[in-house]
Amino acid sequence: MIPVILSGGSGTRLWPLSRGHYPKQFLPLITDHTMIQETILRLNGLEGLKAPIAVCNEDHRFMMAEQLWEIGVKPAAIILEPVGKNTAPAVAMAALTAASGDDILLVLPADHVIANMAAFHKAIIQAKDLAAQGFLVTFGVVPSEPETGYGYIKRDVLQQGDAFNVAAFVEKPDADMAKHYLQSGDYFWNSGMFAFKASSFLSELEKFNPEMLSICRQALKAAKVDLDFVRLDKGLFSTCPADSIDYAVMERTDKAVVIPLDAGWSDVGSWSALWEVTDKDPFGNAISGDVLTVDTRNSFIHAQNKLVAVIGVQDLVVVETDDAVMIAPKDRVQEVKEIVVRLKELKRNEADFHRKCYRPWGHYDLVDIGDRHQTKRIVVKPGGKLSVQKHHHRAEHWVVVKGTALVTKGDEKLLITENESTYIPLGIIHCLENPGVIPLEIVEVQSGTYLGEDDIIRFGDQYGRV
Repeated sequence: MIPVILSGGSGTRLWPLSRGHYPKQFLPLITDHTMIQETILRLNGLEGLKAPIAVCNEDHRFMMAEQLWEIGVKPAAIILEPVGKNTAPAVAMAALTAASGDDILLVLPADHVIANMAAFHKAIIQAKDLAAQGFLVTFGVVPSEPETGYGYIKRDVLQQGDAFNVAAFVEKPDADMAKHYLQSGDYFWNSGMFAFKASSFLSELEKFNPEMLSICRQALKAAKVDLDFVRLDKGLFSTCPADSIDYAVMERTDKAVVIPLDAGWSDVGSWSALWEVTDKDPFGNAISGDVLTVDTRNSFIHAQNKLVAVIGVQDLVVVETDDAVMIAPKDRVQEVKEIVVRLKELKRNEADFHRKCYRPWGHYDLVDIGDRHQTKRIVVKPGGKLSVQKHHHRAEHWVVVKGTALVTKGDEKLLITENESTYIPLGIIHCLENPGVIPLEIVEVQSGTYLGEDDIIRFGDQYGRV
């Protein structure tokens, strides 16, 4: 069995923590591990697992690789999607990448929470047996309330064990219909998790959407392999139809079965859902960071950098980050995505970027910005190297505050240590790298007429960036 980790979501409803270039699956929302890491770690104890295949946005490739490395996982492949095409093409790519058509794929979104490991493992073991018989298995979460935010799966006759044939996949219902689904006992929440043989899925996909499978084959054949990364051909993959597994295959096949899953599942799709699965104080508050409360109940309060004081409220969500504060009633947190839409319309960076931006070589924190100048704190990992580059509109002044920097400046190479500095004039080809064994920290002061990140002309990059 091969775990297939799908990491394509942007998590807009968890803004301002989750952002386009650092979405929720890469964040430690519940434990000290990120959600991607938890997705892998909760499989510990299952027998017969092969190395996982991860599918993610090309922009997230280094975060995916680093987070897997942090928990000691060597993936079989990290498939990079140049454009998002929903889950069916992503799973098709994983199935085509599997070593054998008899390999069973355990398809898991990277941003779920599951509390009961024993129940989860039991369902996976049963799914593995059914998948080996040629069934396409989905996991239907036993509903605990009339939820209108999830799609549903209606069960049919009992197939074998605890598994039922699938009667229908149902769109998100209104409140009255959701109550009916809950009372009938015939409906489950659609978890988006699956298990099937690679060959079984590809056979059904070819039957129902041969164009999608053909384009996936071509894009994979033309892909470039770079370390663990499989870079799909953008021109070919862009022409692939976009569709979910449900629409492309599961709703149309006669081989679909559903296993009821009662394991404390949540897709953590909103701040209220995160409040549900987070430990709370005696007053029902889920608190993270430097927070003081007075007469506050049933609220979610997250402080990332500053002291947050909350007085006399209930059922409120308060989230503070280094560059944004979001406040909303718990019953209106689904509307957070509308804020993200507004930010994009206004072309504001806060929609996609945190003040701290992660790169394959480390990260930088934009600590000050003004007219014609900005200041960054840059941290370069040991062995990390920024691209060889130049800028048309800005000059840079670097001051080393920790570690040792190897600086390329035109034809000159300089070794700069703590409390030393250098100046990079506008238009000069330059590079910064860390030759040491401890992180390199520098303060960079930029000055010029334009300071955007797109004013970078790269001449060479050890991470394969354009």
